[in-house]
Amino acid sequence: MLWLLITILAYLLLAIASMGDEYLLNGLPNPKNYSFYTGTLGILILVLIPFVGFVMPSFQLFLLCLLAGLIFVIANFFYFTALEKFELSRVAPAIGGLLPIFTFVIIFILFGAGKTLTPSEFAAFLFLVFGSVFITMKSWKNFSLNSLLLSAAAAFLFSMTFVLSKYIYSQMPFWSGLILMRVGSFLIAIWFIFTKEVKDELFHKKPTFQRKTGVIFAANQAVGASAYVLQSWAVALVPLAFLPFINALEGIKYVFILLFVPIFAKLIPQLSQEKNTRKIIIQKAVSIILICIGLYLVATR
Repeated sequence: MLWLLITILAYLLLAIASMGDEYLLNGLPNPKNYSFYTGTLGILILVLIPFVGFVMPSFQLFLLCLLAGLIFVIANFFYFTALEKFELSRVAPAIGGLLPIFTFVIIFILFGAGKTLTPSEFAAFLFLVFGSVFITMKSWKNFSLNSLLLSAAAAFLFSMTFVLSKYIYSQMPFWSGLILMRVGSFLIAIWFIFTKEVKDELFHKKPTFQRKTGVIFAANQAVGASAYVLQSWAVALVPLAFLPFINALEGIKYVFILLFVPIFAKLIPQLSQEKNTRKIIIQKAVSIILICIGLYLVATR
């Protein structure tokens, strides 16, 4: 169950990175700039090549790595766009619910791996999915067609990345696959340089990244990169049938965020704007119970 512990640690770091995203995307930069920076900075992973025993795969697998990296950047763009246009309480429940379902369906169609889940394992999956949705949802009225479409697009593309990554890690060494996928992300991210927003960001006399924002962005990227590596490692370790569980466990990230809100509320005021009514407190408590039940069923299977 090493994959489960690594996944939990990854979501702890992702909780910190998500709060950083919320802080940065509350103003500038816009999603195109953010996708450009997150995609291009990933190329720094090339410095690891001398230390990890890099292996070049077959040409077909090489192209698949680039494709996975490309899809990841596009998925991030849809996610950042949704965060900029809509409240987190609209985006997070939709992605949290759709992503593991998309992953489950894709694996079932391509590999039939879903048939290997026992009733208790499938129950654990449902507990985790519902817990992830309810912990971030304010009201069904909160959703709109546009927010659902953007969230669904991001969720589907993320699920494709997860499935492709799992296949890649099963065919080649972990670090080699991870490095090549980041190269794919870099190759698609540099195309954002042809957009007006990124051109203004890079060449305008007054960059949108002020020194303070730039430091926060760099620190946030370091945390996010560490989380990405851990999550990728969990993907490499987890049995194929349990890959959707890594998505379903995302509710843990929001449990961590709830714990961190009192600490970061002054720095990121939008985190504490939600009124903690009795209904909201009960909803979050029930969500945490569902997630804990799901975790228990997975850990004791």
